Amino acid sequence: MGEGTKITVESTNKLENAMKVAFASKDMQTINAHFGGAKEFIVYDVSKDGFELNGVIKTDTSDLAGDDKTDFKVKALSGVNIMYCESIGGTAAAKVIRGGINPMKVQEPRLIEDVLKELIEMINTNPPPWVKKIMNIETTEDVRLARWAE
Repeated sequence: MGEGTKITVESTNKLENAMKVAFASKDMQTINAHFGGAKEFIVYDVSKDGFELNGVIKTDTSDLAGDDKTDFKVKALSGVNIMYCESIGGTAAAKVIRGGINPMKVQEPRLIEDVLKELIEMINTNPPPWVKKIMNIETTEDVRLARWAE
């Protein structure tokens, strides 16, 4: 059976209302792995104030078969809010979503740091409602709500 290992990083900083974002990567710098083939996921805590490495989740499923591989990875990623990968199949994506994780595909390999910076900018400007919910951000002014108030 495949063995999952989580390597955690000790830190004195604690980002407030941070969400956990995992990246499928072959080199720990780039989103460049298929969800099913990823042997490790780099996990960051991301908040409006910045990002911080949370740890690495090792997910070698080479000795598992079929659906067991996907189930193993979803269980290993428990607690992650968003997972970025190069690609993911429909059945696997459905299992990831049922596991409470939002899967995100990139069109081409991207630097993890670039995506982290984009996430912080999005959080600080106009995050979508599902991100607000994850991060416990109160909606104070949303033009979409104003039209329903009339």
